[in-house]
Amino acid sequence: MNLCYDYAGQTVLVTGAAQGIGREICRRFCAAGARVIAADIDAATLAETVAACGGQCEARRLDVTDRAAVHALIAATGAVDVLVHSAGGVCGQAGRPLEIITEADWRRIFAVNTDGAFWCAQAVAPGMKAKGRGRIVLISSGAGLGVSLTGIQAYAAAKAAEIALARQLGHELGPFGITVNSVAPGFIRSNPSTERQWQAMGEAGQARLMDTIALRRPGEPADIAHAVLFFASAEAGWISGQVLSVDGGK
Repeated sequence: MNLCYDYAGQTVLVTGAAQGIGREICRRFCAAGARVIAADIDAATLAETVAACGGQCEARRLDVTDRAAVHALIAATGAVDVLVHSAGGVCGQAGRPLEIITEADWRRIFAVNTDGAFWCAQAVAPGMKAKGRGRIVLISSGAGLGVSLTGIQAYAAAKAAEIALARQLGHELGPFGITVNSVAPGFIRSNPSTERQWQAMGEAGQARLMDTIALRRPGEPADIAHAVLFFASAEAGWISGQVLSVDGGK
């Protein structure tokens, strides 16, 4: 339940909504009364998000790397009150020596993480400016503040760029009543990719990871969703350009 937040009458767009963190964010906003647009490139799995939201959200297939598609979705949806860019990830890649990384590998991760964040913010900004208010929340990563557990150079760099983008856009859009912030999750067991990472660590590796976390547990999608709903709320109206680490304590 969302006891503190009421988003009735607001339209919330969540990218990367087909699973894990994005799905939980959709579920929480629906529970708080928002009209939720759940967007993801994986149209089939989006149906599971709709079911998790009790049929209350609207599923839209979207490739966030396609600028024209992003702008077309916003044109069809209408003005958005809250944008949560949760799309991203490692695009199926694993850590490898930098000498063998191809241009396509590098650019693909930047396209879905950083480029996607920019295209989405660019598309929703005019409607938010017209209203004189808005909230943009970018889901970055602890990898953008430190070192990536995956060892993927492009992922760490792209997430650092998202954090810098939130800071820059917060400064640019503040005069229009729009806040822009970033949530940087620690290790979250949220989807098949992170489950594979968790299992690949083995018991010893899992124990070592838990020893680095003050609360001695991996995160859950709900931990991130709580932070997002706060940043999107009226209570966070004088917070912008910030990054909040939600990592169990380091």
